[in-house]
Amino acid sequence: MKISVCGKGGSGKSSLVSLLASEAQARGIRVLVVDSDESNSGLFRMLGFDQPPVPLMELAGGRLGLKEKLGQPAGILSETQIPLEKLPPQYVVKSNGMMLVAIGKILQALEGCACPLGVLSREFLKKLSLKENELVIVDMEAGVEHFGRGIDTSIDSVLLIVEPSLESITLAERVKSIAGGIGKNVWAVLNKIGSEKVAEKLRSEMDKRDIEVIGTIPNDPAVFEACLEGKALNKGEAARAAGGILDILLSKP
Repeated sequence: MKISVCGKGGSGKSSLVSLLASEAQARGIRVLVVDSDESNSGLFRMLGFDQPPVPLMELAGGRLGLKEKLGQPAGILSETQIPLEKLPPQYVVKSNGMMLVAIGKILQALEGCACPLGVLSREFLKKLSLKENELVIVDMEAGVEHFGRGIDTSIDSVLLIVEPSLESITLAERVKSIAGGIGKNVWAVLNKIGSEKVAEKLRSEMDKRDIEVIGTIPNDPAVFEACLEGKALNKGEAARAAGGILDILLSKP
């Protein structure tokens, strides 16, 4: 299964990705996290790694080489299928069944459009070949631009993270419409929930938009402390809630 996690900026996409990946790893599932957000730099710490992987962008000679190779008929990557065990070791960090790859990052001003990184994400995800008991979780960029770049076309399902804000609710409606247009399932996870009253209000708003809510992540101080200290997110109420969400995801067709 290939799952993308999307939502508005600051809604907690990377946190949810990390929580789900840690839960999957604990159950013996071979999990690959794909960092497709060109602006977030701390995902590797949330997953418990000491350093980030070399971006896959470097496989094509960096940003300049990537732009030059976009028009080649053979595509950016020469392989037609990429099993997890064939991921180039210099571009992946791994530990006990968990792996992380990064597409690329914007590091300085005037680097130009991020569209080439989107194309690389799309081609890489399309060629990833999974076996039984393997899971791919993609940390998408904020908003809906990744849909326009076609990155989600190779995803099985879209996991939408919704926080208590009108902006997040409005974005959820857009994601539902856009993802439905390419035949993708959309499930919502409510995040940063401080009370049952807030949770019920958000569930009601999702019901109005025909978006199924499959879980709720509480406003857990352990998450904020781990993010502040640069530690792995694998403990506390939020981690337990993510375990229930993973159970539901794995039971979906």
